[in-house]
Amino acid sequence: MSAIPASPHMLPDALRDSLRAALAQVNTLVLGKAHEVRLAFVALLSDGHLLIEDLPGLGKTTLAHALAATLGLGFQRVQFTSDLLPSDILGVSIFDARSRAFEFHPGPVFANVLLADEINRAPPRTQSALLEAMAEHQVTVDGTTHALPRPFFVIATQNPVDLAGTYPLPDSQLDRFLLRLNLGYPGEEAERALLAGSDRRQLISRSSAVLGEEDVLRLRAAVEGVHASEALVAYIQTLLARSRRHAGVRVGLSPRAGIALLRASRAYALLLGRNHVLPEDVQALFGAVASHRLVADADAGDDTTLAKAILHSVPVD
Repeated sequence: MSAIPASPHMLPDALRDSLRAALAQVNTLVLGKAHEVRLAFVALLSDGHLLIEDLPGLGKTTLAHALAATLGLGFQRVQFTSDLLPSDILGVSIFDARSRAFEFHPGPVFANVLLADEINRAPPRTQSALLEAMAEHQVTVDGTTHALPRPFFVIATQNPVDLAGTYPLPDSQLDRFLLRLNLGYPGEEAERALLAGSDRRQLISRSSAVLGEEDVLRLRAAVEGVHASEALVAYIQTLLARSRRHAGVRVGLSPRAGIALLRASRAYALLLGRNHVLPEDVQALFGAVASHRLVADADAGDDTTLAKAILHSVPVD
């Protein structure tokens, strides 16, 4: 379900219609991934950042470009490589002989939407250059702090860490991403449509912006007004506590992970036309919010499987 049900008491009609149209447009550009597209919008509306991880050729960059084209925000793309420097992202101060002073030249991070393509092909020092930007919406260069535009949204893609030429993202960097998505192979019908249809890049280049800067800020404000009951908050807290003592988990979920899960659940409920959060919203998001934040024992299997096991071990009262 990609449409936004009517809910006049939550959003103005025009804004609700624009959000519905934005979802529909991205789904025409990224075929057969309606759930993943909805989660990408959750990251945007939650004032978070999005990490898209999968094998090459499965549509990671296509989803990022489709989102950027649809949002109508200032957009920059950085291709992460082994020789990329922090200054290539943040900017640099250059001495101006005429004014006899250093002048700051902002880097591509000074955009509403930054696509960090193949982020794990850059060394850790360069990866960490984004930490302050993602957490504080500002960057500090040569002791001077510069505010970033609002909204500010990082969409990062990465290849699986077992591929050649990749550097694992440190835990502190992973924690800055609200959600991690895995696209997977398309279904048979979607793949046939991809093979027979127009080139995705051409379709994206012809797409028009559906949302804008003010729209995104208004939608984020609406997310904050979505109600979460005491019982719902208690359910999230129980999930956090269970993650810290679940078999195979070396480091469980932090309070910040719980705040991220609640914020994302509010956005998910808004996208489904509700002004209150249900346990089903939390369950739909738990894997995408929690799996990349869990630190598993060496023999415990992958983090996605662990996240599912934790979710299934906590009943809904």
